[in-house]
Amino acid sequence: MGNQVEKLTHLSYKEVPTADPTGVDRDDGPRIGVSYIFSNDDEDVEPQPPPQGPDGGGGGLPDGGDGLPLPSPQPYDPRLHEVECSVFYRDECIYQKSFAPGSAALSTYTPENLLNKCRPGDLVEFVSQAQYPHWAVYVGNFQVVHLHRLEVSNSFLTDASQGRRGRVVNDLYRYKPLSPSAVVRNALAHVGAKERELSWRNSESFAAWCRYGKREFKIGGELRIGKQPYRLQIQLSAQRSHTLEFQSLEDLIMEKRRNDQIGRAAVLQELATHLHPAEPDVGDSDAARTTPPPGRPPAPAREEGDREAVVH
Repeated sequence: MGNQVEKLTHLSYKEVPTADPTGVDRDDGPRIGVSYIFSNDDEDVEPQPPPQGPDGGGGGLPDGGDGLPLPSPQPYDPRLHEVECSVFYRDECIYQKSFAPGSAALSTYTPENLLNKCRPGDLVEFVSQAQYPHWAVYVGNFQVVHLHRLEVSNSFLTDASQGRRGRVVNDLYRYKPLSPSAVVRNALAHVGAKERELSWRNSESFAAWCRYGKREFKIGGELRIGKQPYRLQIQLSAQRSHTLEFQSLEDLIMEKRRNDQIGRAAVLQELATHLHPAEPDVGDSDAARTTPPPGRPPAPAREEGDREAVVH
């Protein structure tokens, strides 16, 4: 099988094993000890079926059952579709996506406008509702190198976007980057690699490795033993968050990407289904915590108990 990973069904939050359901955990070990195995071809953008007419056939404008056309889809809004989250390695914040004032800008642009903002060595992310985000390395001359459909390809940025909006995401990961020339060399050196030759499961891991050169982004780059040192902190609201633990950055990235693919509303619904319906008032719970000032990453969660206790 080599480096290929068989496609498995993703675990939903309610299927993840937790600690004592009474909320009392007498063990000081990890709250959640889950490793995920995912496919490495989640980049494929499948064509959407044509809208169905009122009689079940294709063609014509879709309607709401009264003969009137349905409203056109709203434009992509990161605040509505994406999940605010932070990633911690032990106590160090190594990644943060936040919509708070003063945080890294997450505005998106058309591929043509994005070209004016790119410099060689930049990381580019293409986003669209209900699709996995697609990452690429801008190498100059309107071109990017990216992992797509089990092959590292050199493409024009406008072609790689497949019509999706994009942005430069150099500041999401907080590792020290390599020089722009080294980033470009890393990317171009792997053009043409495919299937068994690949050391990455998805476009984000490949692009991040090109920029930071850290083995943690590669398949099997870390030993999966002992306490899970990585935490994915999902922001539910201004004062509440939920944390998952992972043994490797590779597994965490796959879960983070799944959240982006299913969307913010679905993630919140999954968590609401899993958590007990009776939540303590924010003012009465020791688990409640005010969001840190803008520009400062939230502290990693230190839950004690089952997944309900993970909510702050």
